[in-house]
Amino acid sequence: MIKKDQVKHIAELARLELSDEELEEFQEELSDILDYVDQLKELDISDVEPTSHSVDMKNVMRDDEAEDTDPERVKKLREAFPDEENGYDKVKSILE
Repeated sequence: MIKKDQVKHIAELARLELSDEELEEFQEELSDILDYVDQLKELDISDVEPTSHSVDMKNVMRDDEAEDTDPERVKKLREAFPDEENGYDKVKSILE
């Protein structure tokens, strides 16, 4: 079982102020966690391949292809921008 002064030290490192009741509660909880880790250490994992994710993850990607756009729609979008500079639509700055 983890000692009370060890729990107090961990709490100080985390900048937590714990009451005596909380220290006792965390002493029990941390001891349970460490006991569980000890149980895990007993497992034979020599044949287990290391993984970085618990699920088989794959990126779902699609090709980035330009599509033909309706010229009328483009015209309406361009009209929505009041300012233009060097062929680019100009928007208000949001940064100072």
